[in-house]
Amino acid sequence: MLTDAQIDAIAAELAEADRAHAVIPRITARYPDAVVEDSYAIQGRWRDTQIAAGRTLVGRKIGLTSKAMQQATGITEPDYGVMFDDTVYRSGDEIPVALFSNVRIEVELAFVLKTPLEGPDCTLDDALAAIDYAVPALEVLNSHIELEGRTIVDTISDNAAYGAMVLGDVHKRPDEIDLRWVPGVLSRNGEIEETGVAAGVLGHPATGVAWLANKFHQHGARLEAGEIILAGSFTRPMWVSQGDDVLCDYGPMGTISCRFV
Repeated sequence: MLTDAQIDAIAAELAEADRAHAVIPRITARYPDAVVEDSYAIQGRWRDTQIAAGRTLVGRKIGLTSKAMQQATGITEPDYGVMFDDTVYRSGDEIPVALFSNVRIEVELAFVLKTPLEGPDCTLDDALAAIDYAVPALEVLNSHIELEGRTIVDTISDNAAYGAMVLGDVHKRPDEIDLRWVPGVLSRNGEIEETGVAAGVLGHPATGVAWLANKFHQHGARLEAGEIILAGSFTRPMWVSQGDDVLCDYGPMGTISCRFV
């Protein structure tokens, strides 16, 4: 495992990469003995410096929720990161591509909690009861670590590759719609690139919310009312560049559009 000094140094390096929209060499290439616990410690140090600088935490993202991605990274559970208020966009917004590195888009559902949620035995039903509403969302991936050879330790350290999210306008309570069958048809510049269905996220897109509550319990924490939980992608990431128009059709939950400038 890494020392406190190494964790502080890597967290500072990532903060500078975020500020400069730059990419740094793989952490695991330089620290081959680093483990997942180290990566969450790095992420936590980075998070705390951002909060100390005045940013406001509004929620959490969950990643690696598909079996295929878990097998590809050699892990057996999802990962998570934090989301700040200045990373939230609305459908129709223009998004400056220069703010991010290795920019890709994923199709997801987000959940807003009406009550706190905590483990250790949180179930899907508990999560659904705590959710105020679901809203369609696009996640903008933002990787500050070189992609070639990257491992789960690198990704988690880099705030689980979270950059921003774009929220739709349609809100649905969990009892209003079968969330498993919400579709996603993702287009770039008028051409369909990816399709999926929300059941691809752990069988039900809110399963990850329960998982996260149980994970937080291990650290003496809980999910709070009002938090936004970005629940994981049900499509592959789609690369985007400056000038790209992105549209995603979520069927009964409407559409999201944005343009990268």
